[in-house]
Amino acid sequence: MSVSNTTRTAGVGQSRPGGRSARIRAAVHRAVQELLAECTVESLTIPMVADRAGVHATTIYRRWRSIGELLASVAGHRFSGEVVVPDTGSLRGDLEQWAADVATDLADPDVLALMRAAVGASGPEHGANVCVADRRAQLAAMIERERSRGGDPPEVSLVEDALLGPLYYRATFTERPGDPEWARDLVARVLG
Repeated sequence: MSVSNTTRTAGVGQSRPGGRSARIRAAVHRAVQELLAECTVESLTIPMVADRAGVHATTIYRRWRSIGELLASVAGHRFSGEVVVPDTGSLRGDLEQWAADVATDLADPDVLALMRAAVGASGPEHGANVCVADRRAQLAAMIERERSRGGDPPEVSLVEDALLGPLYYRATFTERPGDPEWARDLVARVLG
């Protein structure tokens, strides 16, 4: 990232088990991501994931009761964790850097496949929340930081609608995902 200062925040509600559990989770998550690159979400099964991950299917069923829960877990892990929130010294600079980074991330076909799979298998409410919860937390952190500087930023919900909406819409429903420059222009429209 090209910003000079960054703030790291932990993902909300994320446990970080160690040892064998962490190795199993990592192997299963990696297997899901690999399989999504090779097949459709409709053909994805827990036995397929277990075979690819080198674990028994019952190991997966003990942790995740369905393919939807497993996909939500993979998406939640992918879209959270160590979050980098830009700190350029101004809300405009922070949002421009952040929006460009999100646009770049959403242009990755593997990210898009995982996002679509999580929403499709987990249902729009749960799956979508998994995919954007961390983005919302990032926006809230930038807005709150601007308030602490004495600024008068827009409400988080307004910024979310004006930035996340177009970024995710374009990535999900069009053949032209947002590029970083387009994303920076969105910020200019939000902040005026």
